[in-house]
Amino acid sequence: MVDPGPSPTPGAGEQETDGAAAPGSSGLEDVLVARVARHGPVTFAEVMELALYDPVAGFYAATGHAGRRGGDFLTSPEVGPLFGAVLARALDAWWRELGEPEPFVVVECGAGPGTLARTVLAADAACANALTWVLVERSERQRRRHGEILPLVEPAMALSVAAEGPRFVSLPTLPALRVRGVVLANELLDNLPVRLLEWRDDAWCEVRVGLGTPSGGPPGAGAHLAEYLVPAEQSHAELATRLVPAPSPGARVPVQQVAGDWARAARDLLDAGRLVVVDYGDSTAALAARPVEEWLRTYRSHDRGTSPLADLGRQDITCEVAIDQLELVLGTATACSQAEFLRRWGIEELVAEGRRVWHERAHLGDLRAMTARSRVREAETLLDPAGLGAFRVLEWPVGERTEPGLPTHR
Repeated sequence: MVDPGPSPTPGAGEQETDGAAAPGSSGLEDVLVARVARHGPVTFAEVMELALYDPVAGFYAATGHAGRRGGDFLTSPEVGPLFGAVLARALDAWWRELGEPEPFVVVECGAGPGTLARTVLAADAACANALTWVLVERSERQRRRHGEILPLVEPAMALSVAAEGPRFVSLPTLPALRVRGVVLANELLDNLPVRLLEWRDDAWCEVRVGLGTPSGGPPGAGAHLAEYLVPAEQSHAELATRLVPAPSPGARVPVQQVAGDWARAARDLLDAGRLVVVDYGDSTAALAARPVEEWLRTYRSHDRGTSPLADLGRQDITCEVAIDQLELVLGTATACSQAEFLRRWGIEELVAEGRRVWHERAHLGDLRAMTARSRVREAETLLDPAGLGAFRVLEWPVGERTEPGLPTHR
């Protein structure tokens, strides 16, 4: 590992960049400033980990959440129940593909408040009686919501077939037991910490975060977070050179080792089934060709936020998934857009059913009629080629299957 040295200001081999955060700041910024002052510049992954997951003041521990009202961003499950209804069809087919095992385990990673599990439950899936749904969520604040909206069971009972499903269990980390079923991550990997590299002077450098001071000010005066470049670790430089053979000066790429480690652990959790990842993503070379602010973004209250080094803990930090880096770990994925995935599993049929119910019950104006009517608007959002519809759905089958996983509509 490259040691940037104990100095909080640029030293030998370090170059300051213009990616500085304005002074003035959250408690987490004070924590990070103190850490850098004591130990020297840190990786961007450390900044991202602190900003999002600090157990007291991190974004997901304190205030951050998905949702239309009062949320910071909108995920597909939060659009409405239609996404869960379509996913239930896919789960039924994957269950049959495995020979209808009991239990059939779905491990949802980054489950948030449990919205997706609740909507799949409401869809009355054929696999429901065999279903064990494991909600994995590291935010204690979000996990407290699970018991409010779902009938949770103790973890020891989660894989029991004595009790009729569906069974729901809430955990802070991946379960320890291997299972037959599906590991699902919807918009999780873009929130996992990344390290940043920049191509500068014909070499890959790592972007570290240290302390800067106002121009012309005395050392230590008005200290704020600022970017510095140091020589990249050899393994990271080799990875970037392999995936981006002809970078332009100033090009940046993420190194998504944390996502790769998660993907390996998720795959190894399965005796048989599939790993399914839904997120926005691109190749590492494509990310290098784009401005960094296009793929490394912040959000707050449904609007774009400020610099990733500012307002730590008060805004979401998200990085597009480098799909080819995942494939180096897992092999080539079966990939399609979210719009293609939803059409494959019958979203248009469900929307047509919604239109029919609305026309039959519009004069009543009851809950069933309004839910049916909302399917049209939900589908427009979920299929939007400039939004959620463009997300990538990546699938890695694991183990043996008894028959092709073709759509089976009820």
